[in-house]
Amino acid sequence: MIATRRSRLALWQAEHVRARLTALQPGLQVELLPMSTRGDELLQARLDEAGGKGLFVKELETAMADGRAHLAVHSMKDVPAELPAGFVLAAILDREDPRDAFVSGSHASFEAMPAGSVVGTSSLRREAQIRARHPGLEVRLLRGNVETRLAKLDRGEYGAAVLAVAGLTRLGLQARVRAVLAPEMMLPAPGQGALGIECLANDREVLELAAALADPVTRACVDAERAVSRALGGSCTIPLGAFAEAEGGALRLRALVASADGRRIARAECQGRLDDPHALGARAAGTLREQGAEEILAGLAK
Repeated sequence: MIATRRSRLALWQAEHVRARLTALQPGLQVELLPMSTRGDELLQARLDEAGGKGLFVKELETAMADGRAHLAVHSMKDVPAELPAGFVLAAILDREDPRDAFVSGSHASFEAMPAGSVVGTSSLRREAQIRARHPGLEVRLLRGNVETRLAKLDRGEYGAAVLAVAGLTRLGLQARVRAVLAPEMMLPAPGQGALGIECLANDREVLELAAALADPVTRACVDAERAVSRALGGSCTIPLGAFAEAEGGALRLRALVASADGRRIARAECQGRLDDPHALGARAAGTLREQGAEEILAGLAK
């Protein structure tokens, strides 16, 4: 049994994992347990104010702890840096495009938008980077599933929105992408574009099943990215971007922490070993601290 959120994207992700598992083991019976989470229900509040992205996974973890589900499928960008005791990430699958997308029916790019135009996003990370590069634009909260956000955009409530390329691609909505934002322009969230399988740490059967779907290179990249978040406090709600790429036998990791208004940004770029991503992430976090990351984060808490 796979615990999943009810959104169309979450169901696609769970169905994808079910198809991968049954292809490996014909005859294996895998069902879905769609659930509503607090993160899905609190659409009028910012996630950083309501309790963080862990609101998207808590109910799924409860279902596994209660024995109603054996595993859960998550977008890795929604998974807190620290899991509750007794839970593990059994596998991280091969990654879809990790970048962000500029979506608009009226404008081709941020640069083409007149001053005062409204851009929608629910992410402090995106908001900070938009404000830093385009201070003349107005950034407003845009919550809801992908279809809800696109509907608000189409009604003219926003001039543009920023969404993950991976989610649009998985839903067959690639045509809505007006421009793909390079990491130099918009650094992605840790784990963006990757799917993770979570289960109980003592569930050997699920651990063995999930191991067959694991992509070691994606795991190394995501582990490095999440290590930056963990070293800086583990919150999914801080304006933090982190993106690792495998280059031969090494990893290249870029990371940033920004103030919500985009006026202060600490950046880091490090190279490290593919087989030691946690050390690389910790080193990047150290560089961010040297550039004032803790002062930036302290300012967010005021």
